[in-house]
Order: sequence, then C-alpha cells, then structure tokens
Amino acid sequence: MLDTLLMALGLMLILEGLLPMISPRRWRGLFEQMLQLQEGQIRFFGMIMVVFGLVVIWLLA
Repeated sequence: MLDTLLMALGLMLILEGLLPMISPRRWRGLFEQMLQLQEGQIRFFGMIMVVFGLVVIWLLA
C-alpha cells in the first residue's frame, strides 16, 4: 500500500512539474490569475479536484 501511495505521489509531482518546466511564463501567468481568486473560489476548485480524483480512483479500483 505504501508503495502505491509513493508511486501516486511521484506521478503527481511529475505532472505538477511539467507546466513550469515546459512553459514557465505561462505557469507564472496562471499562478497570478489564481492569486486574484476569492478564497471560496479556490476552495471550490480544490473540492472539484478532490471529487474528480476520488472518481478516477473509484473507477480504477
């Protein structure tokens, strides 16, 4: 189980690092846009991502 969790963490880090590596200017622009969002909007976006991740895991399990 720990191996699977570490593999998932590694894959997440790879995917999260692709945009800053490939296009740092675009990543910076997206980050600046995120800073303009209200806390509720950021929280909603996070909730959607968690639900989407759970659905993917549920479909694969």
